[in-house]
Amino acid sequence: MKPFTLLLASASMFACADDSHAVVRIANDRGGLIQRYLDRYEELNETGQTVVIDGLCASACTIVLAKLPTDRVCVTERANLAFHAAWDLGPGGRHITNREATRMIYSMYPAPVRSWISGRGGLSPHTIFLRGAQLQTIFARCYLDSAVFLRS
Repeated sequence: MKPFTLLLASASMFACADDSHAVVRIANDRGGLIQRYLDRYEELNETGQTVVIDGLCASACTIVLAKLPTDRVCVTERANLAFHAAWDLGPGGRHITNREATRMIYSMYPAPVRSWISGRGGLSPHTIFLRGAQLQTIFARCYLDSAVFLRS
């Protein structure tokens, strides 16, 4: 499955009272091509919708934190963000760190996310995970109840 298809498959729309209250749910997104996520989240930002992170949001998926205002992103107890350095495919399918793309993405994240990443040695080829109480100090907690979400 292509990365953009994965994004669409992992983001479910919940219709609430009207379009301005529609919610995009991220539940199992392993990431993909950076530009596709930049484009997708730019479009999403223009809709005014809220994003509920309710599971894995890894790699390029975490760009949602950079492209949407913090007050339009909330996390459930299942939210799990995975960060690592950006990479390109090299000879033999090896991952080669793309320092420029890594710096760009890092600089886009909100200050509390950058601080958390820096406190763990920065973005590297090794994946680091932000979840639980640490994540909930940065983003509002949300609760899913059928097609409605509540923010704490």
